[in-house]
Parts: sequence; C-alpha cells; structure tokens
Amino acid sequence: MEENLKEKPVKPVKRLGELLLDQAVITENILKEALAEQKVTRQRLGEVLVERGFATAEQINRALASQMETEVANISDYIILPEVTSLVTEEDARKFKIMPLFKSEDVLYIAMKNPNDVLAIDHLQRQSGLKIKTLLAAESEISWAIEQYYETSGTVENILENISKEALGEAVKEQESSIIKLVNLLIAKAVHDHASDIHIEPEINVVNVRFRIDGMLYKRYVLPKALQSAVTSRTKILANLDISEKRLPQDGRIRMRVEAREIEFRVSTCPTVHGENIVLRVLDKSGLVLGLESLGFPPEEFKKFKDMISAPYGILLVTGPTGSGKTTTLYSALQILNKDDVNIMTVEDPVEYEFMRMRQVQVKPEIGLTFASTLRSFLRQDPNIIMVGEIRDLETAQIAVQAALTGHLVLSTLHTNDSPTTFTRIVDMGVEPFLVSTSLLGIVAQRLIRKICPKCKEEYTPTPETIDMLGLKEKVSADVKFSRGKGCPSCNKSGYKGRVGIYEVLRNSPQIQELVLNKGSAEDIRRVAIKEGMRTLRDTAIEKMLSGLTTVEEVVRVTQELQTG
Repeated sequence: MEENLKEKPVKPVKRLGELLLDQAVITENILKEALAEQKVTRQRLGEVLVERGFATAEQINRALASQMETEVANISDYIILPEVTSLVTEEDARKFKIMPLFKSEDVLYIAMKNPNDVLAIDHLQRQSGLKIKTLLAAESEISWAIEQYYETSGTVENILENISKEALGEAVKEQESSIIKLVNLLIAKAVHDHASDIHIEPEINVVNVRFRIDGMLYKRYVLPKALQSAVTSRTKILANLDISEKRLPQDGRIRMRVEAREIEFRVSTCPTVHGENIVLRVLDKSGLVLGLESLGFPPEEFKKFKDMISAPYGILLVTGPTGSGKTTTLYSALQILNKDDVNIMTVEDPVEYEFMRMRQVQVKPEIGLTFASTLRSFLRQDPNIIMVGEIRDLETAQIAVQAALTGHLVLSTLHTNDSPTTFTRIVDMGVEPFLVSTSLLGIVAQRLIRKICPKCKEEYTPTPETIDMLGLKEKVSADVKFSRGKGCPSCNKSGYKGRVGIYEVLRNSPQIQELVLNKGSAEDIRRVAIKEGMRTLRDTAIEKMLSGLTTVEEVVRVTQELQTG
C-alpha cells in the first residue's frame, strides 16, 4: 500500500560532465582533472575545459543546450535587422547578456547566455509585448553581436554618415565594425526587397549598389569611393575569397541567416578599370516557389508537361534566356519525381539548391569534371532520372540522347528562343536527326513576366490601336478593360510586384518527327505544332494580361523578339 502511494522518482538532469562524456568530447580522466581544477579556481566546468583546450566553446554550448532542452544559436550566421534590435534596448542586451535574432509573427527569438533566466524572459516579454523563444549562445558571441548591431543606428544612410564623419581613406581600417554592419545591412535590405542579385559597382568617384528586382535593375545606394576597398574586402572575407587577389575574377559562396531563413549567396568578382565589380546572386530556398501548380502553367500546358515528366524515358528540354526560370521549372518537376523508389542524379553549374534524396554534382572543368564526363559516369550509377543543368556542346548532347534511348528520363535546359527552334538547334550541334526525333519527348520554352502590384492596380480602357497591335480585334469586345499599376511605395513606384511564368509547350508527335528526320525548318515545325494545339509564348502572355495579371507593356517587352510577323 505504502509503495503505491510513493511518487515515481523524477529523472535527474545530467550534469555537463556526464553529457560531454556521453558525446565522447572528453574522457573520464580529463573530467576528473577539470573537476579538480574547478575546485581550486571556482570557475565553471565549461570554462575550465575550454581554457585547457579539452573542448571547444561550440561543444560546450551543444551539451548545455541538450541539458536545457534548447537550441544553440551561432550568432555570426545571422543577419539581424534594425527592426529586431529596436525591440530590445542596448541596456537590456548588456544587462541580461542577450541578443535578439529575429521576429516571427508574435514571437521574438533571442540568444542568451542563460536561456533559463526567468526574470530576464519576463522582463523582455513585458517590454516587447511579444512571446520570447530563447536559444543558447556563448557570452563572447553575444558581446560581439551587441558591439556590431547596437554601435550605430540601423540604416545604411546613418552608417555612411557615421563612417564619413569619423574616417575616410586610410582611417577606414579603424571602422571595421561599421563596415561589417554596412555590408550586412546591404544584404538584409536586398533580401527584404526580394532582390535576385546585388550589384556593387565601382565608378570613378563613387560605388553604386544596385538590386535586381523582378528582372529589372534599380539603383539603391551610392557609397563613397573611399569605402570601396573595405566593402570589397569584407564581401570577399564572407565568401572565403583571396582579398589580396585583385587582378583575376573569383567565385565564392556566402551562407547567412536573415531573420529565420538560411540564405545562400553566390559571389562573383570581376576586375574593372575602376576596381573590382561584385555581384551576389541571392539563392533564397525559402522563397523558391516549387510545385508546378505554383509556377503559372495554364491548364492545357500543365497537363502536357505532367504527361511528359511521367514518361519512363526520353529527353525533356526547358529553353529560354538566362534568368527566365528554367532551373526552377526543372527543380519543380524533380520535386514531383523525387520518391524513395527512384534514383535521381543531377549535374549542375553551379548547384543552386540542395535537395534530400537527390545526388547532386557541381561541375569543375578545371579538373576535368565537365557536364559530359559527369553524365557519362552517371550511366554507371544506376539512375532512373538524370538532370543536366545545361546542354552546351555536342558531346553532352550525344550522351544525353544515349541515356534517353537506354531507358532514362533526362531533363535539361538549352538556350534557344522558342520550342520549334530547339529541334533544329540540336541537329545543328551535330546530333543525328533520327536520334533527335526519337529521343525528344518535347520542349518547354518559357519567360518570366512581371505581375501588376495588387496595392496600386487600376483598370483602364485600351485604345483600338493597342487592341489591333495585340491581334485581339476579333477576340475581345470594344469595352474590354485592361489593368496596370499606378506605382506605390509597396512596389517602389514601379507598378509591378513579383513575376509569373509564361510557357510554350511543344510535345513531340509523328508529324514533327518526320519534319526533324527530313531536316525541316523551325518555321515548318512551328506551323505543325500550332496546328496540333501548341500555344505560343505570346498567346499565354496575352492570356495573363486579359486576366488582369500583367500589362500590355510587359507582354510586348517580354515577347516582342518572338514575333515573326
């Protein structure tokens, strides 16, 4: 009876030393030695182990995190926005040894030396009006972050003013923390604005910073020429590039956290007469719209595309200029195909996004790892589906055809303007017409077209000349309404926000195969394809315009080169 009344014992929390033993960071002898020293110095066990070189601060933090059932924050991986630091005063940050990291809805995520400090957490909840989620971080990292993010006010303009007042030219070296914050804020601003690229461009007397947003370049900031070297060096350090090499182009990568998102940047430097030009390609996986339904395929084209990627073997090509969304379309297709019972292998230049279960290879031509050599090795790796980033030469094209004819589904891209031209382009590369006609499942040509900003969208009545120019005279009523954006702060007064794909899907058929075998022209193939139901890029763009998604000007800008009269 008494035994039944007894409460079950609470499982004791493991001490730090035990956790480190469990994780094989230290041995029993090291623990005994450190505990003996701790009795004398009165230090924390973790501090003793780090000072003696028996463990790293990261290993101690990881063990403490498991002890406290919390996560470890590596603060240097984060880019912390000014609106986040404004939620916690510098006085509180120093007093409680904390650093705000990011805000998600009504939760503020904070790195703390002691994530179980209830008094600090209660105080921060009252001050911010938000729920607090704590993460563990080393005190040294928190102190470093406080100096970086609280030292000056939180705008690019104010940092520039601060630097220009205190130091220019050689004295810029003394302003390292401000330079770090300046580069961080430029990156954070670009991510916030949904930029795909950041251009840092040296001129004679200034350095321009431009963002590419929705395919268009916009000038955002003008930096003093005296900051050029410091900004360039800081960017190179982040990308693990050689800061002393200024005569040759370099390529590197940066991984950073902006708010809760881990974002990768592909960095390219190029020497110019005014200094090194730097371009950062923003690879935001969280902003990558994957899933064919999200890409903007009209129902007819969507069905054709899904049928083609469901084929057991053959080649499907996606074509279009650089920046037209080809890779996103291929990744979306692979996401559908990426299942436990298939082996997917990709060769890319570079690997832009990494995915589970796919074997992804990045080409390195300097050591002989080319598209062709990698593709050849894939055939010995028992793949079901192969994705080739781009078919650039005859050798790659021939191996892709061979793979398709031996039972593999091959997805790839090619730089051609439209679908019909792709057949003739591959034949012109040197692949035999009978191989092209039998191996190709079809071609998807695509472009990205800007969408009207929903906040400043307005309707208007187009002129008869505009309707006639678009070939819609017999297809729409006289009182038809078109849409456009007036321009507002939300879209930076451009009238556009975001982009959507337009597609031209050409499925191979017996008639087209015959034309390819007889080396028919692209125009011959186009006529047959349209007769068989293919809609051109201009057709799908006009459909988007009539639905109020884009403008006449965008339709003309994106598809004018495709009109053959």
